[in-house]
Amino acid sequence: MGGPGMGGHGMGGRFSRSERSGDRRQFERKKVPMGKLLKRLWQYIGKYRILVVLALILSTTSSVLGLIGPKLSGSAINAIRGIGDVDFPLVVKCIIWMLVCYILSSVLTYVLHFVMLKLSRSVSRQMRQDVFENITRLPVGYFDRFQTGDIISTVTYDIDTVNQSLSNDLLQILQSFVTVSVALGMMLSIAPVLVLVFLFTIPATFIFTKWITKRVRPLFSARSRKLGALNGFVEEMLQGQKTVRAYGKEKQVLDRFDEKNTDAVNAYAKAEADGTITGPSVNLINNISIALISTFGAVLFLAGRVQLGDLSSFIQYSRRFSGPITEVANIISELQSAFAAAERVFTLIDADPETPDARDALELTDVRGDVQLVDVDFSYEPGKPIIQGLNLHAKPGSLTAIVGPTGAGKTTIINLLMRFYDVDKGHIYVDGKDIRVLTRSSLRKAYSMVLQDTWLFHGTIFDNIAYGKPGATMEEVVAAAKAAHIHSYISRLPKGYDTVLSDNGTSISKGQKQLLTIARAMLLDAHMLILDEATSNVDTRTEQKIQSAMRTLMEGKTCFVIAHRLSTIRSADNILVLDGGKVVEQGTHESLMAEEGFYCSLYRSQFDSVS
Repeated sequence: MGGPGMGGHGMGGRFSRSERSGDRRQFERKKVPMGKLLKRLWQYIGKYRILVVLALILSTTSSVLGLIGPKLSGSAINAIRGIGDVDFPLVVKCIIWMLVCYILSSVLTYVLHFVMLKLSRSVSRQMRQDVFENITRLPVGYFDRFQTGDIISTVTYDIDTVNQSLSNDLLQILQSFVTVSVALGMMLSIAPVLVLVFLFTIPATFIFTKWITKRVRPLFSARSRKLGALNGFVEEMLQGQKTVRAYGKEKQVLDRFDEKNTDAVNAYAKAEADGTITGPSVNLINNISIALISTFGAVLFLAGRVQLGDLSSFIQYSRRFSGPITEVANIISELQSAFAAAERVFTLIDADPETPDARDALELTDVRGDVQLVDVDFSYEPGKPIIQGLNLHAKPGSLTAIVGPTGAGKTTIINLLMRFYDVDKGHIYVDGKDIRVLTRSSLRKAYSMVLQDTWLFHGTIFDNIAYGKPGATMEEVVAAAKAAHIHSYISRLPKGYDTVLSDNGTSISKGQKQLLTIARAMLLDAHMLILDEATSNVDTRTEQKIQSAMRTLMEGKTCFVIAHRLSTIRSADNILVLDGGKVVEQGTHESLMAEEGFYCSLYRSQFDSVS
């Protein structure tokens, strides 16, 4: 993309709050039916079928080996026929085989955990990759509508929640299914009549689990939303920490944080409180079933219909049978949390990307920089127009300045030129071609861009300046830095151009950050330049030097400048005066001053305020 220094919150120019129709809101989720959600998760898990099959084999083998123990235990008890009448060889044989089975089961379970860890890691990596790839395709307006911190919460916390569920809960469910199936088969082989007890307890368990699932799922969805809102607030407050302190708003911020923190904690507590009811309740039902089995089993033993060892094995299998059901019930709350997180992840993955270019879209080549806006209307929300009937013709190599009061639509014009948004009505032409028939990539590469909100990434100063021109040489970077009057400062740094900037360049001043982004724009081989309050963070003397250097370097290029300090655009070829989304005046500085209209009053008011 041809726009260096494009702000810290999105991929394009930001528009002022007064130009927007509403503030950013919390990221939301789409309600997805459980079956569709599981199918969607399987699309990720199914890509690693070898690991899934290996996990099934390991889980099945481990569970079966672990379930042979109770059978051997029963055989050992049956070998004790009375005092002094014990088949010791059989007892020893049973004990040895029990040890072998339990040891092998433990080893296989250990290996299984590593397999599931690799599976969950692969799935979460792919999921996070898909999320971030779609984020890069989303329109700029998406980031203006939703809180950045909330989106980050989805990329990190929600995907981690799904990952943990895959590595732990899915493994538990898998093992529980095998254990329940094998234990049921063993119980049927020992005493089928005792299995009838489960005809009452199992339906009761499923009915209760279904009821509690329906109840807690919305609670975990609310928990994710509240946490996302909290993250969004924290992210915004951290970015505005200096402003908060400058205005003495610490108490108000703490109060708002306390409110959002309380909401998040309450939502978490409510979800966990209702979710944890499941385990103890199901455990109570299972204990009742074991009590009934013990009672009826004792009757069968006294009647001589079952041996003591077999009864002991049956009770152990009944515990193995009911235990996994209890465990699955205990993780129901975690599964609901994972499903709620997955909904938010898939909502972000499925968010509509920027409208793709038409199949027959043209590449913008041999750019001359002839830009025309014809009868352009635009609004961020229907019924709330920002731009109305705008006409503008910027000839190749000309300097067009856009001025007007806050909310007049100045930055919106830049968003439209870069096609971050499409016009509602009218046309924008570059070199006689409607920009809607051009590829966005070629259109945006035709511009270099410097905004008031500077953006520097973690990397060296050299990398930051050369961001828009891959393969740039040190000589080219130094020349751009000299033209932007930042070379002397860089030279004084211990590592010069190899100095690493971190955390958006917080270690350097705003003015220096601005000069770096200007150097970046100068280096970019683009035919059109956009400056949105680009010199707002530098002193007047440096600003004059930069303006002079830019006029030399940008000769033959079409420039668009948004400026509040009207003294800086007196030499513009054309000054576009906006008010209420309409062009109220247009001309050179001299002609507009001679008219003594709106521009003249704006210009004089600045000097009056200074004096």
